[in-house]
Formats: sequence, structure tokens, C-alpha cells
Amino acid sequence: MKKSWPTEQLVNLCEMFADGDWIESKDQSVDGIRLIQTGNVGEGVFKSRDDKARYISEATFKRLRCTEIFESDCLVSRLPEPAGRSCILPDTGERMITSVDCTIVRFNTQKVIPAFFNFYTQSREYLKAINSQTTGTTRKRISKSKLGEVLIPVPPLSEQQRIVAILDEAFDGIAAAKSNAGKNAQNARALFESHLQSVFAARGEGQVEKRLDEISTFSSGGTPSKTNVGYWNGDIPWVSGRDMKSTWLSDSFLHISQSAVDESSTRLAPAGTLLVLVRGMGLAHGAQITELMVPCAFNQDIKGIHANPSVIPRYLLFALRNRINSSDSVLSNAAHGTLKINSDELRKLRIPVPPLNDQQKAVNAIDLLAAETQRLESIYKKKLAALDELKQSLLHQAFSGQL
Repeated sequence: MKKSWPTEQLVNLCEMFADGDWIESKDQSVDGIRLIQTGNVGEGVFKSRDDKARYISEATFKRLRCTEIFESDCLVSRLPEPAGRSCILPDTGERMITSVDCTIVRFNTQKVIPAFFNFYTQSREYLKAINSQTTGTTRKRISKSKLGEVLIPVPPLSEQQRIVAILDEAFDGIAAAKSNAGKNAQNARALFESHLQSVFAARGEGQVEKRLDEISTFSSGGTPSKTNVGYWNGDIPWVSGRDMKSTWLSDSFLHISQSAVDESSTRLAPAGTLLVLVRGMGLAHGAQITELMVPCAFNQDIKGIHANPSVIPRYLLFALRNRINSSDSVLSNAAHGTLKINSDELRKLRIPVPPLNDQQKAVNAIDLLAAETQRLESIYKKKLAALDELKQSLLHQAFSGQL
């Protein structure tokens, strides 16, 4: 920050600096006073998340002696990601309180403009200061007292107003550019999925529909003993759910030995085998199917599919992605909120099987479009990264006095 600017601890800049209220599930109701939670606190923005809104009744508000919060109050989340992020409360049209993991920051506006602080919380300098005070191993957090000790630059109010005006205009432009880049990336993916649908909706000469179990065989995976160190010091890739990608797989994070294959329930699958994730959170985004480019073993959350000579494995890969994601019966809920693929329903899936030369033409066309889609997505990701870097550059200039 600019050396000539004075700094003060955050707590000393506030008319109110207090944590929210401890609200248990049993205290909540279907309407009443809105409970604002850490999930509503974005990085400099308020996330309405109206579909997940929680409330307490007026009676509960009085019984628990809750602290009401108001438009223009700042909320700081003491939990990641990242800890210390803030937002300014808008007028939601509702009375509001907040949860205990949010700190209410109501500024003395003769010292700090809330929007100036809100921009500062997005800077690397501030986040570095917060990170140095966080505790916890699995989930980092900062205590209210440590948050209050964080030093905040306090230039004259006129300078704060000038900086806020500049950043407001610049960030609005960046937000619009990011929105456009995101929409373009979505459009590229939608175009690919639409093409995939059209390929398998068409019915060419000589094409027939067959059940998956008529054109392929299946195999199951397993996990070698974790206590046998020798099993995990080999050169055979061993695939688990976390290794699954949506197109093909060439390697994995873990490797096992030949003795692990010979002496456990896991089996070696040849190159060209399709692997389908049949259980796990990864299915929330649709079917996870990969094509093995090298021989691999795999665990019990995955099923191997081996195409017979009438089907090109890569054609079957795309056909399965299309069919599973459009099926109401194959994908279902399992225990503990995870998802699973019903193996019996998977076997019964109807797959369009044209002549081999038509399969290869379809694969070639899909691969070309997939490559173009990935190229466009890469461009849009780079644009988004560049826009994020531009934001940080502007913030650095703002709080080092260079704007």
C-alpha cells in the first residue's frame, strides 16, 4: 500500500465489529427473517442464492437475541474460499441476520467508505495478511480477534471516493467481459453436445440398434491390499474415480505391480478398453467414460467395457456418453448422496451400430469438433485468467497510489 497513507486495525474503524448469531437447524423456519450465510459472501459481491435461503421466525429472533444487519453493512466470511472475503449487503427487501462464521463490519464512515474496504479485501496484499493469521488443517479460518487486527489503509475520504469511482467503472467492464467469455465457452460446449446428439439421432443405411451387452463384454475392477507395499511400487497404471476424464485416459496417478494384478481382484485391461465410472460424486456432471490408450488396471468404482469387432471402441465411447446422459434409468442416487450407474440398465442401453466405415467417419467428425471446442475453451480460459490478472493489477495500482 502507499507508504504515506496511515493504517489502522480493522476493529478500530468500525462502529460495530461483531460475529453473527449461532443458528441451529432446529431454529430455522420457512419464512421470516433472512439468515445470511458464508455462502452468500462472494469475493467482493453478495450472492443472493434465493433458492437456498434460510429464515428464522420473529419469536426465535427475540429468544436468541439476534443482531439485525442492514443494507450497506459489510460481511466478512472467516471461512474459505478464501477466508476474509467480504461483500456489502444490498437491500434484499427482507429483514436480515447473519451466521456466526460471518463478522459484521459496520464502518465509521467518517474514516472508511465501505466500498473502499470491499475493494481492498480483493487485493493480494489483504489476502496475504489474512492467510498469515488463519488456523486449521482441513479447513482454514481466521478468528474474529485476528481479523480485527488486520491493518487497513486509510487515505483521505476524497482519495477513497476517487479510487472507488475508478474501480467501480473498471470492474463493471471486467465483469461484462468475463460474462461474455463464459457464455462463449458455454456456447462452444453446447455446440459440441448438439453435434453429438445429431450424429446419434441420424439413421444411415445399414445401421441397426443393439443392446450394449450384445456388442461388448464387461469386467470389474478391484483394489490391491494397501498393506502390501510391493503391490504399489510397479509400473502398471491403476485408475480410480479421480483419474476419470470425459474423453480418454493415457496414464494415472498411481501405479501397481504385476504381482498386485496376479494376486488381487484387480485385473489388467488392454488398450482400447472403455472405462465407465459407476459410482461416485463425479457423476453429478454426467457420464464419466474414458478410453484406455495403454493397458491399465482399475478399481471397483469403475466397470470395463470391451467392444466386440463390430464396433470401434472410440465410436462406442461417444455413443455411450450420448446415451447415458440422455437416459432416465441408467443414472440414479446411491447412498450418502452419491450417484451410481445401474449396471443392469447400462447393459440394456440401445446403441446405434452403423457399418464400420460410417463409425470411423463419425469418430473423425466428432474428434475434429472436439479439438476445435477444446481450442476455443482454452482461449476463453486464457481470457478469463487475463481478466483476473487485470483486476489484481488495478487493485495493486489503486492501493499503492498509482491510479
